[in-house]
Amino acid sequence: MYKVLLVEDETVIRQGLRELIGKSTGHFEVTGEAANGVEALEYLKCELPDLLITDIRMREMDGLTMVARVREIYPSLPVVIISGYGEFEYAKKAIAYGVCNYMLKPIERLELVATLDKIKLALDRERGISSAPAAGGAAEEAHTGGDARKLIRDVKEFVKLHIDGDLRLQTVAGKVHLNATYLSQLFKAETGMNYSEYVSDARMERAKWLLAHTRLKIYDVARLSGHQSPKHFMLVFKQQTGWTAGEYRDRYGQRSSDENDNV
Repeated sequence: MYKVLLVEDETVIRQGLRELIGKSTGHFEVTGEAANGVEALEYLKCELPDLLITDIRMREMDGLTMVARVREIYPSLPVVIISGYGEFEYAKKAIAYGVCNYMLKPIERLELVATLDKIKLALDRERGISSAPAAGGAAEEAHTGGDARKLIRDVKEFVKLHIDGDLRLQTVAGKVHLNATYLSQLFKAETGMNYSEYVSDARMERAKWLLAHTRLKIYDVARLSGHQSPKHFMLVFKQQTGWTAGEYRDRYGQRSSDENDNV
């Protein structure tokens, strides 16, 4: 489930959008809300959503000003603009900030679904998740002698979507209704690697992406990629890549005007 930050100053409209998003797709969930750009930027200091949906006209800080600030921190974060104003100048500015879509109120459900589907495909590709529709539940396939590879794909997708969460083998085994020992053996048989190794690799890839595509501080990169200790993360990162996290960002990322590579 991809995480959405919803920014809208009208409480009733915000609640309606949250319900519409929930009913329109099973792949996105509103996990954060803000009434204006200032609140949204405070939220983004601690959390990294997969999608930002924002109104334009808001008190304290308008949507376009906020998106410009967001782009300084998260250059690649998908953004959808929602507004009751159809002036071309707003659309031009939104396009200049690289937003995914510009939708006018009242929101058409089909347009919202199409927009979210397009963003989901891009996020799936970015995280290496197969977009092929599932033929049935993982537990059902396992119990009926179905394709074990499908179950492992489900486990991999869960890992990539919850990279900063609890990914202990026992926890994930419970999600797919399997014995942890059996899942461990099945994972090794299907992938040739231990489950713990896969999680470590997935978290390291997420850290690399965050370093290259955001300007988050290193300790935030560590936290959002599932590493509990920033110091341990920096040690492991250097061991696995041959570079420090700051060196990796300098080589593959976009430099910021201020030095925010320090822990």
